[in-house]
Amino acid sequence: SETLFFEMADRLAEDGWRELGYEYINIDDCWSAKQRDAAGRLVPDPERFPRGIKALADYVHARGLKLGIYGDLGTLTCGGYPGTTLDRVKQDAQTFAEWGVDMLKLDGCYSSGEEQAEGYPEMARALNATGRPIVYSCSWPAYQGGLPPKVNYTILAEVCNLWRNYDDIQDSWDSVLSILDWFSANQDVLQPAAGPSHWNDPDMLIIGNFGLSYEQSRSQMALWTVMAAPLLMSTDLRTISQSAKEILQNRLMIQINQDPLGIQGRRIVKEKSHIEVFLRPLSQAASALVFFSRRTDMPFLYTTSLAKLHFPEDAVYEVQDVYSGKIISGLKTGDSFSVVINPSGVVMWYLYPMALPAQPWHFVRQQAPG
Repeated sequence: SETLFFEMADRLAEDGWRELGYEYINIDDCWSAKQRDAAGRLVPDPERFPRGIKALADYVHARGLKLGIYGDLGTLTCGGYPGTTLDRVKQDAQTFAEWGVDMLKLDGCYSSGEEQAEGYPEMARALNATGRPIVYSCSWPAYQGGLPPKVNYTILAEVCNLWRNYDDIQDSWDSVLSILDWFSANQDVLQPAAGPSHWNDPDMLIIGNFGLSYEQSRSQMALWTVMAAPLLMSTDLRTISQSAKEILQNRLMIQINQDPLGIQGRRIVKEKSHIEVFLRPLSQAASALVFFSRRTDMPFLYTTSLAKLHFPEDAVYEVQDVYSGKIISGLKTGDSFSVVINPSGVVMWYLYPMALPAQPWHFVRQQAPG
């Protein structure tokens, strides 16, 4: 009900989340009445949202936050509530704008591929025509298998600000791994599609819920950050544990996630020892490295060098461990180093060049257009 959203807005505003950039509070499916009104407009459920969405938006805005809402391009939403058919796109966009909504997730249940191809770009035009800035999250590619030739990422980047490519996340480690595997297997297609204002969305963070251990929670945060994923929490901020809160409020992690270059990272190493390494190039020639263990037996001592990870020769870096805060100064590209990675855990490094060679390095070429 609306009480949940009022209380969650208070928590975002009062518990340090807003200052870190967690500013959207998003309503998912099932918020509306089962029928549109006499004029054909969507209306909120009168029992659960008695004050209406506009009052909720006003409350959220008064706390320096933004409100997101859910729609579905089809006859019904996935939960069986009124959908937005093609003839309703402009009307619903106008309704959301009048309510003061700041973000729209548009799902794709109960619609055909043809309707989606027409409707998703049409909603983008309709939202823009309202004159209100509304972030637009599309589920379009997820309903088309997420890959070319069915999905045209060039068109998608022009139409949507973020998009769901793949399956809904479940509250389990297996689900996190399945999403990570799909994104890594298809990174040559997905990675160039992401950039400022147009992002791949591997779905929510499930940190603070029930399905992940402490190590797995740290892993999801690090891996989603290196994939330049939108950070959308799904936990109850009224009862969140201190350990989950510390992971979600890690300042350096959020700084890396929100890097202005907006380049999505890639998996660059997959070892027989079940250790994987992910790299994300950042602005000012910095980088983020994630050393990730898929092992389930014991902590693993992983030894490598920046040279083996294709960093430029003769460079020298200052390294900060994103979770522990520990700093290694003067790490040269050729230096061998070791990290201890816990089972299903990560070690994440932020690397900042102290001295760089004259030659720019090859990851600069991975920048997404725009």
